[in-house]
Amino acid sequence: MSLTRVHNFSISLDGFGTGEPQTLETPFGHAGERLHEWMFVDSTGVDDLFARQYSTGIGAEIMGANKFGPPGWHEDPEWKGWWGDNPPYHHPAFVLTHHTREPIEMEGGTTFLFRDATPAEVLEEARAAADGQDVLIGGGATVVRDFVRAGLIDLMHVAVVPIVLGRGVRLWDGLEELESTFDVESVASPSGVTHLTFSRKR
Repeated sequence: MSLTRVHNFSISLDGFGTGEPQTLETPFGHAGERLHEWMFVDSTGVDDLFARQYSTGIGAEIMGANKFGPPGWHEDPEWKGWWGDNPPYHHPAFVLTHHTREPIEMEGGTTFLFRDATPAEVLEEARAAADGQDVLIGGGATVVRDFVRAGLIDLMHVAVVPIVLGRGVRLWDGLEELESTFDVESVASPSGVTHLTFSRKR
């Protein structure tokens, strides 16, 4: 069976996966791009090794409504995501939302599909769409947390970035004793980022 994976999910030292408020101009709120700068600076070292695992073997993605667009995007019938005509996914991308709409086919093989469903229900559909490849849980923090809490994540990479946000959406809330169900490895990068890998115990 294919794996359910999280990759390159960046959080601050105090555990926030995004700042606030999220708007069209500021997709990550007051965090700006600071949570993700590590992906684009180091082209040869530890950070790059982790960053390049993002799309390997992925056949479908599941994301939350706030990753697809800013608050209120569902009221704009022309909104097709942040990424332009050719999004970087190149496979089916399932958007968890209470405001469903018809699928949107984009250039490059990406199709956005909108589902009002439980994590287990949408994962079953995404696995079928992935055609034997793995399914990526793309975020945001609430979606990742819901899939972890439901026991549906096999492998999770979290990058702890050396900044403090103070407010936003936290990843770890409600995930007490996570270490009892995952083996945890830590790798420190010279950039100050700590890469945590959670592998489900068998």
